[in-house]
Amino acid sequence: MIEAPPVLTIKASMRRPTEQQIASFQGVSTGFVVDALYGGGALSQTITPIGSGRDLNCVAAGPALTADCGAADVLAAFAALRYIRPGDVVVSSFAGHTGCAAGGDGLTGMMKNCGAAGFVTDGPMRDYDGIVKVGLPVWCAGITPASPHMSGPGSVGTPIQIGGQEIETGDMIVADRDGVVVIPFERLDEVIANLEKVRAAEQAQDNRVAGGLRYPDWVGELLESDRVVIRD
Repeated sequence: MIEAPPVLTIKASMRRPTEQQIASFQGVSTGFVVDALYGGGALSQTITPIGSGRDLNCVAAGPALTADCGAADVLAAFAALRYIRPGDVVVSSFAGHTGCAAGGDGLTGMMKNCGAAGFVTDGPMRDYDGIVKVGLPVWCAGITPASPHMSGPGSVGTPIQIGGQEIETGDMIVADRDGVVVIPFERLDEVIANLEKVRAAEQAQDNRVAGGLRYPDWVGELLESDRVVIRD
C-alpha cells in the first residue's frame, strides 16, 4: 500500500540574495528586467495586480519565498508565514486553480506583519476591501468569494511552477503594474550588469523621442535597402 504523503514538506536550507543584490532591483521596472533577461522571466499575463492596481500601489522587489499549495488548498501558504524574512515576496503556486481563493485579507495581513514585501499567486483572491486596507501588494488571477481548503499536502521553499515559469526560493521577484518577473538566483549578477546597459539605451531613446524622433534609424535604413520591394 502506498503511504500517504506528509502534510507539509519544508526545505531545510533556503538560499537568499545578498542585501546588495536585493537593493539593485529596487525601483526597477519589470520591462527593464525583462530586457536585461533578453526577453525572458515574465510570468503569464493572467497574473496581474489585484484590482488592476486601482486601489493598491502594487510595486515590489524581493527574494522569492515559495509555497507549493496545489489546487484549492492554502496550507503551505500559511506555513510559509513562519519562514518569511523582511523583504521577501511570497510566491504561492495554486496550480492555476480559479474555483476558489488562494488567500484573503487575513493571510496577507499576517504576511505584512512578518515583513513580506508582496504576495504572488496564480489563483484568485478574496476579501478585496480588506486586502486594500492591509496594503500588501498582491498579484493574482482575479477575485472570488469562494473559500479554499487547508489540508495539504504542500511544501515551502521548494521549486514551483507558476505563470509559465519555474521559481525557486532565493530567486528575485520584481513586480509592478505591468506584471511579475522572476530572475534566477544564478543570473542575478549578470542581470544587474545588464540593467545598466538597458537604462542607458532606454534613456537615450527617450531623449530622442522627446526631441522629435519619428522613427528609429534602422527603420529608415531597412526601407532604403534592397530587402524591401515597393509595388504598385
